[in-house]
Amino acid sequence: MTFKPKHLFFIVSIALFASCVPARLMEEAKAKLNVCETELSTLKKSCQENEAKLAELKDKSAKDQKSLEAFRNDTTVNGNSYRNLVAKYDKLNLLNEQLMDRLNKLVSGSANDNAKLSGALQVTQDQLLRKQDELKALESRLILQKQDLDKLGLELKNREARVNELEDVLKKKDQAAADLRKKLSDALFNFENKGLTITQKNGKVYVSMEESLLFASGKTVVESKGVEALKNLAKVLEQNPDINVVVEGHTDDVPMKGAGEIKDNWDLSVMRATSVTKIMLANSRIESKRITSAGRGEFFPLDPAKTAEARKKNRRTEIILTPKLDELLKVLGDNN
Repeated sequence: MTFKPKHLFFIVSIALFASCVPARLMEEAKAKLNVCETELSTLKKSCQENEAKLAELKDKSAKDQKSLEAFRNDTTVNGNSYRNLVAKYDKLNLLNEQLMDRLNKLVSGSANDNAKLSGALQVTQDQLLRKQDELKALESRLILQKQDLDKLGLELKNREARVNELEDVLKKKDQAAADLRKKLSDALFNFENKGLTITQKNGKVYVSMEESLLFASGKTVVESKGVEALKNLAKVLEQNPDINVVVEGHTDDVPMKGAGEIKDNWDLSVMRATSVTKIMLANSRIESKRITSAGRGEFFPLDPAKTAEARKKNRRTEIILTPKLDELLKVLGDNN
């Protein structure tokens, strides 16, 4: 604690007085001095305490100032929130009034609406009943259609089975034709590409012999090399009794001018087919009923050109070999 001037003056005065007064007074002065020192010490302590309280008060004042500022800010925010809440309340109150007005209108019109809804409900129920009746009728039709469908499905399965059976028969027929062609090629090897050709088409085997291999021009008697070829062919047919045979005679388009038995190309083609047939029957044990002879004249040419080469191709005898279709006909008969 700092000494004030009046205290120093008092102390100095006492010191000067002590040097001039008697001892008693000195004692009294000392006593007073001690009292003053005690008071001075007390004052120092009090002053220190006051200074500490002052610092504490200043700190508290600063905190209170901050709290006051925060309170002012909160008050501003709360004021804005309050005003917003008031505005919202007003809006809600207005909306409530509008809703109440609409509710009153709805309540007033509910009787009419209920009557309309009741009528609509009745109509809907009637429509529902009609729909139920229609649904029952439709279910009945569906049951009948399902029965028909099941029946058709069964028929389809049966037809598929028959088709598969027919396909198997046709495959056997084609295979039989292929096997026959192979046997004929082996038997007639020496004659192929020498006026004789063998082809397979549509399940049939065609043995085509040119005129030069079988006949002299305009004649119906088979020459020796042709007889040899026909004998070899007949042997193969004899060993394959399930083959039907058609012998067709063909000519070119040059008209015949004969005066004897052969009067035209029809006669020539028929007689040549018959001659070929008789040679095959005479040199084998082929059943006659397996062979059909036919004359085609000039009406089924291989080459319609009016040239010597084309006419040479057209003068031919074709032996058409067809595997018997008994099995196929049996399947077809079962389908009827």
